[in-house]
Amino acid sequence: MLKSTTLVILLLFASYALGQSSNKIVIDEDIQLIQLQDSIFVHITWHEGDGFGRFPSNGLLLIKNGKVLLVDTPMDNEKTERLCDYISNKLNAIPSHLIIGHFHNDCLGGLPYLQSIGVKSIAHSLTKAKCEELNLALPGSTFKDALNFDFNGVPISCRFFGGGHSFDNITVWLPKQQILFGGCLVKTYNAQGLGNLSDAVVGEWENTINKITMEYSEVSSVIPGHGSFGGSELLDRTIELVQIHQMQ
Repeated sequence: MLKSTTLVILLLFASYALGQSSNKIVIDEDIQLIQLQDSIFVHITWHEGDGFGRFPSNGLLLIKNGKVLLVDTPMDNEKTERLCDYISNKLNAIPSHLIIGHFHNDCLGGLPYLQSIGVKSIAHSLTKAKCEELNLALPGSTFKDALNFDFNGVPISCRFFGGGHSFDNITVWLPKQQILFGGCLVKTYNAQGLGNLSDAVVGEWENTINKITMEYSEVSSVIPGHGSFGGSELLDRTIELVQIHQMQ
């Protein structure tokens, strides 16, 4: 039974990896798009990090009626500008809104540039307070527990379920498409650890993921902050990694 289950998981992972490769748009050596559905893309940007080498970060891109909603930015203004140039010149759309997942620069590193071109930004109130403390660019509007809004006919739900990767991490849910952007709160399936724990709330992490699993039991696609996306098995894997960490 265990061998059969393992084989199914490996086949699922291979299927996701193949799908992600076949729908890939390479913008340049640092920026890629992977199409999830008709007008929804994962944006992937590659960065050099001290002690980490070259690594990718994920965000989300939703195009509707010539306008673009971004979830998280690349880690700096320069890559964010390059991504926006591609959106404008090749996808014929204008970035108009940004949802910020948490206060780290792989979520809001490009916020100053987006603000300079008039993009409206949304974040949790805890994120804005931390940005004020660190003297970072400030999100334009905030929410506490949940924010539901309509983006040109597409329902969007932002929720704060509790701490995990950071004390302020949120999720973004697209109910019609059953897409969950978990950001760094969720680990990719082949992750071997929890990653950067400098601002983590490990004691809350498992409970936070359990609440997300219960809330979005019908999820189709789960997008982590780094690495390949998948389905609900990414939530299970995150809990497993938290439990392993706590036993060490």
